Amino acid sequence: MTLPETMKFVDLPTFGAPDVMTFATGPLPAPKAGEILVKVQAAGINRPDVAQRQGTYPAPKDASPVLGLEIAGEVVALGGGVNEFALGDQVCALANGGGYAQYCVVPAGQALPFPKGYDAVKAAALPETFFTVWANLFQMAGLTEGETVLIHGGSSGIGTTAIQLAKAFGADVYTTAGSKEKCEACEKLGAKRAINYREEDFAEVIKSETDGKGVDVILDMIGASYFQKNLASLAKDGCLSIIAFLGGNMAEKVDLRPIMVRRLTVTGSTMRPRTADEKRAIRDELVTQVWPLLEAGEIAPVIHDIIDFDHVADGHRLMESSSHIGKIVMRL
Repeated sequence: MTLPETMKFVDLPTFGAPDVMTFATGPLPAPKAGEILVKVQAAGINRPDVAQRQGTYPAPKDASPVLGLEIAGEVVALGGGVNEFALGDQVCALANGGGYAQYCVVPAGQALPFPKGYDAVKAAALPETFFTVWANLFQMAGLTEGETVLIHGGSSGIGTTAIQLAKAFGADVYTTAGSKEKCEACEKLGAKRAINYREEDFAEVIKSETDGKGVDVILDMIGASYFQKNLASLAKDGCLSIIAFLGGNMAEKVDLRPIMVRRLTVTGSTMRPRTADEKRAIRDELVTQVWPLLEAGEIAPVIHDIIDFDHVADGHRLMESSSHIGKIVMRL
């Protein structure tokens, strides 16, 4: 295959609103040892992309400054030492950056084959949320069969993924969402009870639903504004896993005694700074534990809208509106 020398990509000349993004032409990236070059057919639009565009989530020094953390497409070049993929393979991947482009370089250890029966759009809706949920909900918080979990933001891409995975692995799932429509969508995905946080106090509902015990695990993307109620909603030996701060990152006047009295664990992580080896370990578990569920149709990504590459700003506006249920995917 003869590759072009240049490609079209979404440029970010300055931070700001969605309209600051422009299109530019630049050189094709070349894969280094352990990397693959993917001709991008679809890319996910995620909140970290929005935060990077706004200037609050800078790319690591060794990553592409181009937006985009998840892609799907065809392998068109291999870096040295790569033997797990071949030219022509269809893969989706967690990118370290550079996904909003016609071509993207990704570490081979962060790429996965399309699940059987999946096209590029459906496959592009997988990596960012599945890596994040698997690492935080299962590897770090240790959610297991028979436990209970509260998932905040249940109608988001992370939330719809977490509900399905938790349910598939035998947990009872509670979730929060901001409208009747979103709550109904969460319950259809497997939530035992979806709590409209605009109308109900989730901590009181959890207390009632669990006969005062609380839940074993909470997956939280809100942060400071939910911190005290999250502690109140955990059972003894429970774990709060924080993955974002949509409600702020500075918790003030918080009573920390429940952490000691009920032996609670508070943890959290972001995916982007993890090492290549750490991401490969997550990838390997996804292939063995989760990909069979996708291929069997037991779980599936929820895609709210498919945006054309030239309308990337519309995708960001939709993400910022929080009116979507599930993933927003951009098709190239």
